[in-house]
Amino acid sequence: MNWAFIRALIVLPGTVAVLIPALILWASYDTEYAAYVARPDQVVFWLALLVTGAGLALRVWTDVLFLKFGNGTLAPWNPPIKLVIRGPYRHVRNPMISSVVAILLGESLFFQSWPLAAWTVLFFGVHLIYFPMIEEKGLIKRFGNDYLIYKANVPRWIPRIHPWPGPKLGASGDPR
Repeated sequence: MNWAFIRALIVLPGTVAVLIPALILWASYDTEYAAYVARPDQVVFWLALLVTGAGLALRVWTDVLFLKFGNGTLAPWNPPIKLVIRGPYRHVRNPMISSVVAILLGESLFFQSWPLAAWTVLFFGVHLIYFPMIEEKGLIKRFGNDYLIYKANVPRWIPRIHPWPGPKLGASGDPR
């Protein structure tokens, strides 16, 4: 059992996708913004399950890739030591954030909650600023030219239709 991996899952996506939404639902209870759980006879119920399920599947996939091929976790205190360019990382540079946004969107739909939708927008908005200003600069320092080549070929948020085959990278990365 990899405790660093489990701790990272609990602290980061656990806080963002479970704790904060629970606090939002609690705070909006008995207000005009109170949640109303979608019912199985509503399209929104099934849409919420589909979006949340896709987000969870992508989340697990990306976490496993970081652990198995990056030799690290999603946590800044234990980041991957190898550049991961496999699976969804061949289509988009930030599939982990995309997965959390999908989970939050699914929760917003399931609970039919405008405050949860606002939290989803806020979460994504912060990352729209954080990634280019801070995260990517750190990745360039850690992975150098390999990351610059990757960054030039794989979009930050909107996935490529066809996976980037990638060049033969140096010691820090593996495109397959």
